[in-house]
Amino acid sequence: MYLGLDGKVALISGGSSGIGFAAARELAAEGAHVTIGGRDPARLADAAERLKEVARGRVETTSVDITDTAAAQRWVDDVAAGFGALHIAVISGGSPPTGAALAFGLSGYQAAVDQVLMPAIAISQAAVPHLTAAGWGRVLFVASETASVPIATLALSGVTRGGLTRYAQSLAPEVARAGVTVNVLAPGATRTELVERAARNLAGADGDIEAQLRTLGQHSAIGRLARADEVGGVAAFLASERASFITGTVQLIDGGAGVMPPEFEQYTAPGAYT
Repeated sequence: MYLGLDGKVALISGGSSGIGFAAARELAAEGAHVTIGGRDPARLADAAERLKEVARGRVETTSVDITDTAAAQRWVDDVAAGFGALHIAVISGGSPPTGAALAFGLSGYQAAVDQVLMPAIAISQAAVPHLTAAGWGRVLFVASETASVPIATLALSGVTRGGLTRYAQSLAPEVARAGVTVNVLAPGATRTELVERAARNLAGADGDIEAQLRTLGQHSAIGRLARADEVGGVAAFLASERASFITGTVQLIDGGAGVMPPEFEQYTAPGAYT
C-alpha cells in the first residue's frame, strides 16, 4: 500500500527507543525525512544509524528535554526551518509511575502532568502553525491503553493520558479544515525497553525474564505482548495520506486485552516501572 509519505517531514519526540523509534523507522522506510528527539546523545546516535539502514530520506537527531517548553519550541521551529516544512509530529514520551489513586499525593500528580501531559501539548502547539502553513499535517500522540480503558492500578497514566485524549479531541476539529488530522495511539503492553525493565524487576535477580514477559503477554486476548513495530505500523498509517479522513480518534492497540477478564494485572504492579 502506497502511503504517500515520500518527502514528508516527520518529527518524533522520544524517537530513540521504544514505540517512538518504531514509528520513526516505519516513517523513514516509507520515504519521509525523519528527525528524532531525545535526551541521550549516545542513544540518539545509535538510533540514527539504525534508521539509516532503512531510510529513503534524511535522518537527523536532536538532544532535547521536552519538559523544557522553550527548548521544545526551538526544536520544532529549527526542524521546520532546516527542512523547509513540517508535516508530521509524532509525540511520544515517558510513562509515569504505576500505582492506584491514593498511592500518590498531589506532588505525584503534578509531576506526572509535568512529565507526560504538558510536554505533549507544548510540542503540538509548537507544531500546528507549521502544519497548517504546509496545508497538510498529522499530529499523533503516543499514549497508552489508559487513554481508552480505565485501569485502577495505573492512576497517573489514566489521568495524564485521559487529559491528553480530551485535548487531542478538542484540537482535531480546530485544525481539520487546514488539512491537519489529530489522533491518539493507545497501545497496550508492548515489548519495549521499559516493559523489559518491568519484567526484570518483577522476576527478581535470579528470575526468568522471558517467562515473566510471557506472563505479561497473557494480558491480551492474543496471548502475547505487542511488538513495537506493530504499533509503529499503525502510527505510519495514521500519519499517511491514506488516513486523511481519520481524525479525533483513539486507536486502541491492545491485542484484545479490553475484552479479556480482569485476571492479568501483574504488569501494573506498583514499583514495576522504576
